[in-house]
Amino acid sequence: MKIITLNLNGIRSANRKGLYPWLKTQNADFVCLQELKAQEEDLSEDIKSPDGYLGYFSYAIKKGYSGVGIYCRQKPIKVTKYLDIPEIDDEGRFIELEFDALIIISVYLPSGSSGAERQAFKYKVLDKINKIFEEKIKQGKNIIICGDFNIAHHEIDLKNYKGNRKNSGFLPEERAWLTNLFDNVGFNDVYRKLYPEQSDESYTWWSNRGQAWLKNVGWRIDYQVANHSFTDKAVSGNIYKEVRFSDHAPLIINYLD
Repeated sequence: MKIITLNLNGIRSANRKGLYPWLKTQNADFVCLQELKAQEEDLSEDIKSPDGYLGYFSYAIKKGYSGVGIYCRQKPIKVTKYLDIPEIDDEGRFIELEFDALIIISVYLPSGSSGAERQAFKYKVLDKINKIFEEKIKQGKNIIICGDFNIAHHEIDLKNYKGNRKNSGFLPEERAWLTNLFDNVGFNDVYRKLYPEQSDESYTWWSNRGQAWLKNVGWRIDYQVANHSFTDKAVSGNIYKEVRFSDHAPLIINYLD
């Protein structure tokens, strides 16, 4: 089983940059998408359901903003787009597909980099989504959560960790939230389980400011997070950087079927 997750920074922009021909070459079973920056009426049928895939999406109320989606090969038994949590639902930050033996979620957690108000909003979302994750893992199915968490967990996960200790995305409270998810809730950081020592090659996002991409001044903020038994099925992974579809790079992990 092959799973890809990618923050698109605009699905129409990623389309123009060649995302869909590349996806055809990947033969992935699931593709999780974040930051659609589009509404349903903005998407062609080829984008809604590329060759061989069914597409499911949750859109933000605000046009040209946020939004998540999942492409899959088979029809799920249940699709959940709304959690009755306005902070998450209104911004299109969660979608879940349930199958007989697997739950797959695409999530886009907010950034707090624009200021104190948005950082407070981020903490509110983290608190509420953590409760959702706690309930999901109690269901006893394999669960994989893919997405842009907007948090680098450890110093190994960003180039300039010393200069970002007081910045959103690397604040102690955010990092502690991830630690709790992994140590207490029952999930694993799949990529880091596979590659515990990799650093510079592990980044998934580069700022558009300066020459972050050219200098590889990156952050690892995109994750595939799974329960313990599903994590054990992971056999290999990579971050695709040969072609840029976004300011993020696709995170690809292969699992035993």
